Amino acid sequence: MELIQSFSVDHTAIIPGIFFSRADTVGGGTVTTYDIRLKRPNREPVIDTAAMHSLEHLIATTLRNDPVWKDEVVYWGPMGCLTGFYLILKGSRPPQEIYDLILGAFRAVGEATEVPGATAVNCGHYLMHNLAMAKWYAAEFVAYLEANADNPAIFEYPKAERLVTDDGRAFYDS
Repeated sequence: MELIQSFSVDHTAIIPGIFFSRADTVGGGTVTTYDIRLKRPNREPVIDTAAMHSLEHLIATTLRNDPVWKDEVVYWGPMGCLTGFYLILKGSRPPQEIYDLILGAFRAVGEATEVPGATAVNCGHYLMHNLAMAKWYAAEFVAYLEANADNPAIFEYPKAERLVTDDGRAFYDS
């Protein structure tokens, strides 16, 4: 079985940032998946589950209400490993072009007074939210993005190098 795209990233080398993950053709157009990574995998504690859930609600709402970008947003959701989020946008652009969008969305978390959609009617687990911790994680990421705005590494995925056997098969050690 072939390894999927997101598993070809060297998770021992990835740092927080905004990364191009993949582009796909859907219905005659292109959609692009971005990896919005807040934590260094396997080297930092992951994002608290309740805070992650609140960040999902807050940022999805912000992105889908952005006057410039709302029609481009296809999906915003958490990574299963709780180190970041996936953003899917219509079209294809380098991650540097969405820096201001992401920075603004995380800044908006700091201004929130409630988590949108955190009711039994609107959410599948409405009691699992933590606005205070969501604000903390958002502020941490905003400070990081601002401090590293000129660092090209926050926009470049580290790719895992894979050995190729003589017959052309990729070798994956465990």
